[in-house]
Amino acid sequence: MIRLDNITLTFADGDARVTAVDQVSLTARPGTVTGITGPSGSGKSSLLAVAATLIRPDSGHVTIDDIDASRLDAGEATDLRRTKIGIVFQQSNLISSLTAKEQLSVMNELGARHSRRNRSRAAARADELLDAVGLSDQRHKRPHQLSGGQRQRVNIARALMNDPSVLLVDEPTSALDQERGASIIQLILSLTDQLNTSTLLVTHDLVHLPRMHGVVHLVDGKLVSMLPAAA
Repeated sequence: MIRLDNITLTFADGDARVTAVDQVSLTARPGTVTGITGPSGSGKSSLLAVAATLIRPDSGHVTIDDIDASRLDAGEATDLRRTKIGIVFQQSNLISSLTAKEQLSVMNELGARHSRRNRSRAAARADELLDAVGLSDQRHKRPHQLSGGQRQRVNIARALMNDPSVLLVDEPTSALDQERGASIIQLILSLTDQLNTSTLLVTHDLVHLPRMHGVVHLVDGKLVSMLPAAA
């Protein structure tokens, strides 16, 4: 589970400060997708960055599986991201020289203890996730050989490599057409259910919101509405 309690985040703007997130509270429970929407500049991505422990808020608390992430130092926050949080960025940011399977397997090498010992397990996990996102037959292809939708599927699978309890997704359909975008949203919903993750998903595409378990709407950094789980 991830819980954001009374989060406020400001940025310096000359001699003043601009409020990006203004006293926002929300909770995403295991097995659910909570959509975060609002106009451009409303604080959606800033809130997601706070949830990911990439930015420390001015005030408030981020709790992930009973861990108060707001109290962690930089090293501890990095360890938390590695073990508890999967992040799907807006752009897939795949490494051009690596195959789809290698994009996932390399996550085992990024600062994790006993990475050499775990390589065979990581390779098996990569195969499992590529199968889950429908790309088992594309595992040996490099990014330039994949479509935009396929690259985004690799991006999602990579975020799930370390079996995170929290999945944070930023505008996953922004570079896709409506049909491919709908398939990506369905994939995230299905994987959230199968893996019991607590998912926060930022989106500008209102057509997908009825499929979410809950929706929050931000305007000027403030939470102005919260809808319960869809029927």
